[in-house]
Amino acid sequence: MASTIAASVSGGGGIIQTADSSGNLNLQSGTTTILALTSTGVAITGTLSATGVTTVAAGSAALPAIVSTTGTADTGLWFPAADTVAASTAGTERMRIDSSGNLKFDSGYGSVATAYGCRAWVNFNGTGTVAIRASGNVSSITDNGVGDYTVNFTTAMVDANYTTVGSTGGYNGASSVSSNATFRINPASGATYSTSAVKVTTGYADGNLTDYLYVTAVIFR
Repeated sequence: MASTIAASVSGGGGIIQTADSSGNLNLQSGTTTILALTSTGVAITGTLSATGVTTVAAGSAALPAIVSTTGTADTGLWFPAADTVAASTAGTERMRIDSSGNLKFDSGYGSVATAYGCRAWVNFNGTGTVAIRASGNVSSITDNGVGDYTVNFTTAMVDANYTTVGSTGGYNGASSVSSNATFRINPASGATYSTSAVKVTTGYADGNLTDYLYVTAVIFR
């Protein structure tokens, strides 16, 4: 009995099906094997186009479900729980997106943990005509008066329970920094946090407001 069987399955189009005595099944185009089916799996040469859902095993940190031929078997994507996807390198989980949409990663944390990012930041000149030097998620600065500004967000916060920190420099427009400078977020004047903006004031330790050459604010949520 022959150990290999070959047959044309393309109606003359050049696709050849072969099977050997071990049960390996190949589809060839000319001399190129485009699909190889063996006892250990399936190998495809070329682009795989699928319609519908492609399902893979859940995998683990040590043996991810999806890996690259340019990497190793312990580096790739896996699915540790429902609605959760994780990424591993060298057999260790490095990043995860959980079912609540939280991004967790290990970048000096020591383990995978939820990352709480900076939601907005700004560095602006608070003297004369207020001007933004650089920013992220800040659309504009409203000058409410001496040492009184409103930082307006490009994309609103999810709620008003965020934290804001900041600093000042360049006392009253000078290049030096005043030792009694103050930076206040929403002072006790009836102002409140909002999802679209936050009020910032700069001044002296005695409570009097003044402009500063450098004003920075960073919002975390």
